[in-house]
Amino acid sequence: MVGSDPKPRLSIGFILADRFTLSAFANFVDVLRLAADEGDRSRPIFCRWHVLSATMNPVRSSCGLSVQPDARLGDPSRFDYIVVVGGLIGAVEPVGREVVAFLQAAAAADVPLVGICTGAFILHHAGLMNGYRCCVSWFHREDFLEEFEGLEPVADQIFVVDRDRLTCSGGVSSAHLAAYLVEKHVGRVAAKKSLNIMIIEEALAPDRPQPVPLDLTTRDELVRRALVVMRETIEAPLTVTRLAQRLNVNRRTLERRFADALKLSPHEAARAIRLAKVKQLLQDPGESITRIAAETGFCDVSHLVRTFRAAEGMTPQAWRRTHRQGAPETRSAV
Repeated sequence: MVGSDPKPRLSIGFILADRFTLSAFANFVDVLRLAADEGDRSRPIFCRWHVLSATMNPVRSSCGLSVQPDARLGDPSRFDYIVVVGGLIGAVEPVGREVVAFLQAAAAADVPLVGICTGAFILHHAGLMNGYRCCVSWFHREDFLEEFEGLEPVADQIFVVDRDRLTCSGGVSSAHLAAYLVEKHVGRVAAKKSLNIMIIEEALAPDRPQPVPLDLTTRDELVRRALVVMRETIEAPLTVTRLAQRLNVNRRTLERRFADALKLSPHEAARAIRLAKVKQLLQDPGESITRIAAETGFCDVSHLVRTFRAAEGMTPQAWRRTHRQGAPETRSAV
C-alpha cells in the first residue's frame, strides 16, 4: 500500500484487540477507502491504512472472522492517527505488552490516539486517557464504571474529540468519526462522498446523542439526550431541575420540549423508562422484587408496587406470573 507513492493526506494505523468488533472496524475503514480515490476504485491515494501487529498472527473478531495484519508495529510517528478497535469485554489480554508499549510510544510522540468501541478501555488501561473526556457506548457504561472507579464516561454522544484523544461508541458511529477525520484532512466533499456511498445520509456531529433502545422516540436531540441521561441514572434518578442543569438548559425549556416531542413531562418519561427496566428485570426469576426496586430507583418495594400497579393494573409479581404463562416456550432454563 505504501511503496514510493506520494505521502497521503491521512494515514491510519489500526490496532485490533482480540475479539474486536468487526462492524466498527469495517465502517471506519470503508469511509477511508471511499475517500481515498475518485469514484469507487479503492486505490489508497489520499488515505492509507495498515493493520498493525507485533506477531503478524491473524486477529479474531467477536463474530469469529479473522483479519490478517499487514504491517509490524514499528515507528508510530509514521501515522497521523493510531486507532484502537476494541471488542468483547473480559478478554484476558485484548492486546499484548508490545502493543501497549507501542501505544505509549505513540502518545509520547504526540500521535493522536483513537479508541473505537471498547478501545477506550484499552487506552485507559495503558494509562493514556488520564485527564481526557472519554466516550463509550451506553451499553458498556456500567462496565466502564466498574473498571475505572471515579471516572464518568460520556455515554450520550456518538464520539468525543478531546485534544489528541478521540473516542467513539462504536458501530455506525465509527463511520461518523472516520468522516470527521476525512473532512479535516482530505476535505468535506470526500467525507460526504464516503457516507453517501455507504447509504448514510449525512455526517453527524460528535455531540449527536447515541440511539438507545427506548419505546420513546423523537427527532428532538435535546429530548433524546435527556432520555439517554435518564437511562444512565436509572438507579438514582435526577430531579427535573438537576436534569436540566446537566443538559445546560432551564427547566421550563426542557419541559416544553418534552411536551412538544413526546406529549409527556420529563418526570413521566423517566418513570416510563424505569418501568420498562422493571419489566426487563422481572423476566429473570433470580431477581427479587427488593433488588429490582433498588436497581430502578424506587425507594422501597411498596413504592415500586404502587407505581407499577398504577401503570399496569397489576403488581410486579402478578405481571411476572402472567409473563411466564404467556410465553413459556421462549424461556430458557437458568
